[in-house]
Amino acid sequence: MSGVAGLRLTVLVLESDVRRHRPLYSEIVHLAHRAGLRGASVFRGVEGFGASSRIHTTRLLSLSEELPVAVVVIDTEERVRAFLPELTGLLGNDGLITVEPVEVITGAADGPEPDPAADREPFPAEGRHGGADPARGGPEPHPPAGPDATTDPAGDGPEPDDRPGRAPGGPS
Repeated sequence: MSGVAGLRLTVLVLESDVRRHRPLYSEIVHLAHRAGLRGASVFRGVEGFGASSRIHTTRLLSLSEELPVAVVVIDTEERVRAFLPELTGLLGNDGLITVEPVEVITGAADGPEPDPAADREPFPAEGRHGGADPARGGPEPHPPAGPDATTDPAGDGPEPDDRPGRAPGGPS
């Protein structure tokens, strides 16, 4: 199986970095979208350190807003290189950019050009939780089970908490 050559652009910033009253990682995603890149994903780190050598972790509440965030874009070399001047202008002195060659095996690498002006839904028609939309050709959603499926699917009251150290019916 052969793929298409491309570049992976990774931008590392802090979750607390802000531009134009919006998180910097979000500004990067929107800039990439406007530039017509094929896609961008944001990954939140649970622990890390950077130039300051301070370790940021979810375990320390005082530093939990300073967690590392990675924005990853994979596209053709031409598109990624054309995007770099805009990106570096947005970042200023914040963040770290890496660019690595990749081979794209699956996906829309050979597909139609993206339309940055297209009105896109924030999530697929199925939604975040795997629901279906019959109006778009998806299957009918399953009807709720039990007398009160929103709070008690089986209809027989609360389940006992049988985890060690927990009293039945106690807080979880």
